[in-house]
Amino acid sequence: MAADAGTFGAGGRRIILNAFTMNCVSHIQQGLWVRDDTRQREYTSLEPWLELARICEAGCFDAVFLADVIGLYDTYRGNADTSLREGMQVPVNDPMLLIPAMATVTEHLGFAFTSNVLQAHPFTFSRQITTLDHLTGGRVAWNVVTSYLQNGAQSLGYEALPKHDTRYERAEDYLDVCYKLWEGSWSDHAVLADTERGVYADPAGVRPIDHEGPYYSVAGPHLAEPSPQRTPVIYQAGSSDRGRDFAAKHAECVFVVAASRGLTRIAEDIRRRVRAVGRHPDDVKIIAGLSPIVGGTEAEAKAKHADYLETLSLEAGLAHLSGNLNVDLSHIDPDQPLETLRTEGVRGPVKSLLDSARPGSRTFGDLIKLNMAGQFLVGSPEQIADGMERRLDQGVDGFNLVYATTPGTFVDFIDGVVPVLRERGLVQREYQPGTLREKLFGRRRLGETHYASGFRQQRV
Repeated sequence: MAADAGTFGAGGRRIILNAFTMNCVSHIQQGLWVRDDTRQREYTSLEPWLELARICEAGCFDAVFLADVIGLYDTYRGNADTSLREGMQVPVNDPMLLIPAMATVTEHLGFAFTSNVLQAHPFTFSRQITTLDHLTGGRVAWNVVTSYLQNGAQSLGYEALPKHDTRYERAEDYLDVCYKLWEGSWSDHAVLADTERGVYADPAGVRPIDHEGPYYSVAGPHLAEPSPQRTPVIYQAGSSDRGRDFAAKHAECVFVVAASRGLTRIAEDIRRRVRAVGRHPDDVKIIAGLSPIVGGTEAEAKAKHADYLETLSLEAGLAHLSGNLNVDLSHIDPDQPLETLRTEGVRGPVKSLLDSARPGSRTFGDLIKLNMAGQFLVGSPEQIADGMERRLDQGVDGFNLVYATTPGTFVDFIDGVVPVLRERGLVQREYQPGTLREKLFGRRRLGETHYASGFRQQRV
């Protein structure tokens, strides 16, 4: 039975819920893999992933969101030793290969995964996506990233990581290829599967794409027949001006990581850019990162939070952040008060980090731990629900929930917070039928105002 949209809260709002994870030892909360109450060390086995999929579907989550990174974090101390020693996003396995297995034990749960535009040729990648969309019955989303690690680019055969804007120019060409293959190569009536005449596909409905772009030359046609969604749901997480323009043009869901006080400004900016390219603001969902720590009471949640902070690895957090910022942070004393650092004339990314310091960040080490932990929201189920509702009022449509322990964080959230959110009419009690896009937007195909719709064949 499908949920009635009228059962949702004021304005028909529904919070989108994704479990944010990665096919590795240690994802965001660095160091917590050593705990006995997590299954992170079992990432190479299939069973924990099947368990997670079942848990998320039982909680009516929209998707499991699988992060990924190509390359090593080797900026900290000038090498990757800390990353390897701490299991900090290395070793890491391919996220795409988990999806068919998780799909077999679920019926509705979506699967978003990250793949950057340097790692696979678009002709090959587009067929992989179509295959996944077929095998899952249209439950796939692609998080488009442009890469940011020098080691990854060099391992893929580039002399160096292309410049920031060049990476986005390549991504534009990459997506043009994919859209032409997914949306335009096969017409809606090309597949006949006519057993009486022995005709599977009408050759007149299958066309080459003859793409000639600045980075890719692809003849086509697409080798796979159209899948339920054709184009997967498109995620994007760029935070720069160029990244937000890219998201406004292409994304259906934009993943943002920011302190609560900055969400309104970010949401308004993204929606302004969406309108500027001729799309409706409702065509894009804004998904915020959030790390819920749920306790039966506020005191219980705070005790759990303190325990996690004690286990977090500051060294791994510094290595992670150094790679993200492309700045070696090893020269900064983690015990140094933030006020002292602010008076030393720091520049660029480190200054931005200092300016983002939240209450309670007394030293640089405190700031790193809070940054590493993500947007922690600590409290009873009612307090967590209150915090999520406040973010909803700031323009957010949903959350990528970051785990401290897996699957424990998700179990605690589903058992404690989801019933409160359901009582408030803010999350679904049952799934809508159809593909992932139908569940999120009420349509199977990309909207008519989306850039990719211009590549569709017109039936004559």
